[in-house]
Amino acid sequence: METYILVLTVIGISALSMAWLPSLLDKLPVSYSIIFITIGFLLYYFTPLLPDPDPLQNEQLTVHLTELGVIITLMGTGIKINRAISWKNWKIPFMLVSVTMLICITVLGFLGWWVLGLAPASALLLGAVMAPTDPVLASEVQVGPPSTEKEDHVRFSLTSEAGMNDGMAFPFTWMAIAIALAATTGEDWFLPWLWRDFFYKIAIGLGMGYGLGRLLAYMVFILPEKYNFPETKDGFVAVSATLLVYGLTEMLHGYGFIAVFVAGLTLSRHERPHHFHRELHDFTDQIERIFLVILLLFLGGSIATGLLDGITLSGIFIALAFVLVVRPLAALFTLVGQNISFREKVVISFFGIRGIGSFYYLSFALSKAVFPEEKLLWSTSALIVLISVFVHGIMAAPVMRYLDLRRTRSDLEIK
Repeated sequence: METYILVLTVIGISALSMAWLPSLLDKLPVSYSIIFITIGFLLYYFTPLLPDPDPLQNEQLTVHLTELGVIITLMGTGIKINRAISWKNWKIPFMLVSVTMLICITVLGFLGWWVLGLAPASALLLGAVMAPTDPVLASEVQVGPPSTEKEDHVRFSLTSEAGMNDGMAFPFTWMAIAIALAATTGEDWFLPWLWRDFFYKIAIGLGMGYGLGRLLAYMVFILPEKYNFPETKDGFVAVSATLLVYGLTEMLHGYGFIAVFVAGLTLSRHERPHHFHRELHDFTDQIERIFLVILLLFLGGSIATGLLDGITLSGIFIALAFVLVVRPLAALFTLVGQNISFREKVVISFFGIRGIGSFYYLSFALSKAVFPEEKLLWSTSALIVLISVFVHGIMAAPVMRYLDLRRTRSDLEIK
């Protein structure tokens, strides 16, 4: 049997199962991420014909697959957030993306240097790539589709945090790259990084996302209503817009992740009750599921073929500590004084799900500079994601169900 045909068949069966799995697993303490990683592991363990899933050997494929998966998810994430943008509404996710993320980068970077013995650039890279929470694997704790109004403080905070910090972690990934390059060239790196990779690229990402989001909203909603412009009813506009916004922003050397999420948010602000928002979200959700299946199968396969071989006892300690201690305590510290219930603070703090975005950042950084501990970086990062997938995947459904049962009307109010 040809490998290509076998791959198509496996992806087809797995993707088809995604039509029913979310509903079947809705009330069970297991996520579909766990199932597909397990399937990928078993397939690669017992089937020698499948293509090599090792991200170190397939660097560019890993970069582009994870990149596409993340940007499509970011557009869908932006579209489905209902809450209007203001400091009062968004202060919790803003603080999670600034204070919590910086604490996580600092602590994990320090542990990587002190416990794992990584070089400073590699230690910083480990902290940077593991800092963002994941919009791809976090569907169980996110808000529902547009107009479903399932947007309590926990779901909103975790959804908006995942949407924002996938772009905001990029400057720190570039910092690690700059330090690694400076180690070989001896050139000054800080001021160029601060101007180009922090201020300029963030500003371009925000500006392009907002401007193109307004333009798309005008074409989709205003022109047909006022000027008899042909009305579109196709959900694929969301994916087309994702690629357009991302491509144009990257051409200007801005952060495309930020631009895509901001464009989704901006587009969703127009004609909020319009049914087309649901169609846009549903189409991105369907495309996202196909990418998710492929990426999770490859992750399971890479684990079966030795991705974790570079792990050490120190790496296991760091992975467990980061998922179970560092992120929860950092977020809980950030939320001190916020006017939400303690149980909501605990849930927001605990569900800092790690996933596909971290693999993108790591593969991207390794393609830009030489980090001598790349095998250890991949093994540690993969273990952190694997622990997150299993721990959070098992606990998400029962914890969210408990919150829903205990929620009062005041828990939905913005205070």
